[in-house]
This record gives sequence, structure tokens and C-alpha cells, in this order.
Amino acid sequence: MVFGDSLSASYGMPTEAGWVALLTQRLQSKFAGYQIINASISGETTLGGRNRIEQALKTHHPEIVILELGANDGLRGAPIKSIYENLEAIIKICQQNNTLVLLAGMRLPPNYGASYTQKFEAIFPRLAEAYQLKLIPFLLAGFGDKHEFFQTDGIHPNEVAQKKIVENVWEVLQTMFKSEQVAANPNI
Repeated sequence: MVFGDSLSASYGMPTEAGWVALLTQRLQSKFAGYQIINASISGETTLGGRNRIEQALKTHHPEIVILELGANDGLRGAPIKSIYENLEAIIKICQQNNTLVLLAGMRLPPNYGASYTQKFEAIFPRLAEAYQLKLIPFLLAGFGDKHEFFQTDGIHPNEVAQKKIVENVWEVLQTMFKSEQVAANPNI
């Protein structure tokens, strides 16, 4: 299950052009028995995710959750402590439900100031280490600083960038299929 915000909800493009749909195609070509549920909501914050994770787990019963939240909190200048605590709560609930978490790291534009951006970026590896999670260091790696890969708003990746996001996710996600912790036909 992909549990994220507009970066995962195909904002500004057809759903089939978004990285989650492209990842679904890739996954099914390699492992036919797998499916991906996209439980992402544009504008979602870590608090919103924290409030709805239990229901999403009960509804979909995923073996793996790709947790892609935090960008909206960071863009709004939310306190680092609250972002960390909300993500931590989501992770704990997933682990209590025997669900593996793949955490997607995010970065902010430099105009938020060096101190805040560094503290924000550090949230993701800190959580990954504390809870022994697989980590995508930066969801937008390889293009996050290149204007031509973004829609006119300068925030949301365009259709070309979606293929790059799939590669960033797949690089880590595929290692989780080799794990004995994943059942024969899991939902993601």
C-alpha cells in the first residue's frame, strides 16, 4: 500500500501516468501475484496520515506500506518534532499490525533555511535507523533540483519524472521481496 500525499496521488496528471501505476506495472511484470493499493491523498499531512493509518490497514491488509508523507508538513513549516512523532506513530501502528514499512525520504527547497531543511531531511534516516526500516533516501533523487522535471507549480513532478520516481522506489522495494518476512502473495 502506498500511503502518501500528492506526490503519490498522481497530482496534475492521469492516474495511469503516476509513479504508483507505473510501479504496479513493473511489479506485476516481475511478480505476477502482487498488487498495489494507492491510499494516497493530495494535501495529506503526517497528522492526517496518523489519523487514518489504522483504518487503511484494516481495510487493505497490506504486507508492505510505502510511507511517503512529510512534504506538506515541511512546506508549511510544521515543527520538526511533530513531523517526527506523527511518522513514528504511523510506523509503530504498521509494525503492531505486522506490516513492513518502506520509508520515503524527502527534502525541502533551500529557501526554508539551512537549519530547518537539515533537521527536516534528518527525520527520515533517524526513523529508518530507530525502527530498522528500509529507506528511499530521497524520493526525487536524480531530478529534484531540475526545473524541467516539474509541473508549472514547481512542486509536483511531471509525467517524465514519474519514471525516475519508480526507479528510486524500485531500487529499495525489490530488496524487500527477497525477505522471508514477505508472504507469497502480499498486498502492497
